[in-house]
Amino acid sequence: MAKNKLRKFAEMDSYPHVIQASFEEVFRNDYKLKGKWSNDFFNNDNPIVLELGCGKGEYTVGLAQKYPNKNFIGMDIKGFRMHTGATESLNLGLKNVAFIRSQVEFIDSFFAKDEISEIWLTFPDPQMNRARRRLSGTRHLNQYAEVLKKDGLIHLKTDSNFLYTYTRELALHNELEIVSDFDDLYNSNFVDDILSIKTYYESRFLEHNIPIKYFSFYLNGRNDLTEPEVDIPLDEYRNTGMRVRFGNEE
Repeated sequence: MAKNKLRKFAEMDSYPHVIQASFEEVFRNDYKLKGKWSNDFFNNDNPIVLELGCGKGEYTVGLAQKYPNKNFIGMDIKGFRMHTGATESLNLGLKNVAFIRSQVEFIDSFFAKDEISEIWLTFPDPQMNRARRRLSGTRHLNQYAEVLKKDGLIHLKTDSNFLYTYTRELALHNELEIVSDFDDLYNSNFVDDILSIKTYYESRFLEHNIPIKYFSFYLNGRNDLTEPEVDIPLDEYRNTGMRVRFGNEE
């Protein structure tokens, strides 16, 4: 497995659309493309959409195919998974796709103020016991506000009732503008071509009749968010090891 990972990392080093920045390049430093993605990388002024915790990059690649007039960047620290989407987009010849292998915490090292038009959070780890690490938590949302346009939308798609409820309560607590709110997306009357894209994990959750939730909202430049004071039941199914078994299948 270790050799396979190293092989994939080495392959991605040769991919022109994959950024594997070193820790030194981004820790308390601005990456060379910060504020220059449109001019120096994509060579156009199209909106930039960022998928955080992109995993295998299904949404990054799928959205790029559907919307050639937008640019899409998938970001994740796990390059072994990212290799799938990076290779697929390369083979498809997609020019509006990029991948960044780095921690989400360094988002402000890669992007300048108002450089991002939308953010997707697709099936992130709910981090039920560590609020600071939740991708829809106040720590990260306050970071997103620094790079996201004021009219930029944040999308959350998740199998986790805990994360969905937490994010919804956070938005209500901070009086954020909610756009969409579905606690069982595929059993609702809502039809959206974008949301029909399914990740690897999503397909497995649906096989086990686990409802998929979708929630979207505007930050409107807010970087002063506070945590909601609510008790949210944990996701019981995760304690059975279901998510772990899915991971072993990957």
